[in-house]
Amino acid sequence: MATRTDLGRRTRAGRVAAGLVLTVALVVSTTTASAGKPRVSGSTPPAVAGGFELTEKVRIPADVRGDYDNALRLLEAKQYEQGIALLLKVTQKAPNATAAYVDLGIAYDKSGDLDKAVASLKRAVELNPRQLVAYNELGIVYRKRGEFAAARESYERALGVFPGFHYARLNLAILCDLYLADLTCARDNYAAYQQQVPDDKQVAKWIADLNARAKP
Repeated sequence: MATRTDLGRRTRAGRVAAGLVLTVALVVSTTTASAGKPRVSGSTPPAVAGGFELTEKVRIPADVRGDYDNALRLLEAKQYEQGIALLLKVTQKAPNATAAYVDLGIAYDKSGDLDKAVASLKRAVELNPRQLVAYNELGIVYRKRGEFAAARESYERALGVFPGFHYARLNLAILCDLYLADLTCARDNYAAYQQQVPDDKQVAKWIADLNARAKP
């Protein structure tokens, strides 16, 4: 059986078919901002090539935006310690910037500090209970900690906000399949994911494998 891993915020080797993209952008706003809330019309994030784009509008100083952009570049270069330090500065100066807490949680996860990852991602959903990315990443971290019920709840919360969020849909299917032995949940969510991403041939193989295992 092919190895399955979680589908996170951006395309990662071994996770999904190439081309899936999800971004969380922090933008400077000089008008009254809905702090910490992604700009989502009707709970449907605007589609980009193969994924979604969530943009939050938060009024922040230009130097904070510079720190945020630099932090993301450091994280892309896998310089997690330096990136985390900059993101902490961003959260101190812009405490309502949900995106910064999401990226901080992802950075802590990648650096192996799962407790701080959970704390940062929880702060993101406290600021915005409709933060799809934070719920998805929380599910990934909870799964790594062996907290499978909490992981399932996180993925389901993301899907409760937007059922078409295929990142959380696939992660939930994998969780139910490999960790919870809930084959009905796995089959239903693989099928829903396949409807949204029909060209993902790897998932088609996983569905065939699940059906073979489910036969008496």
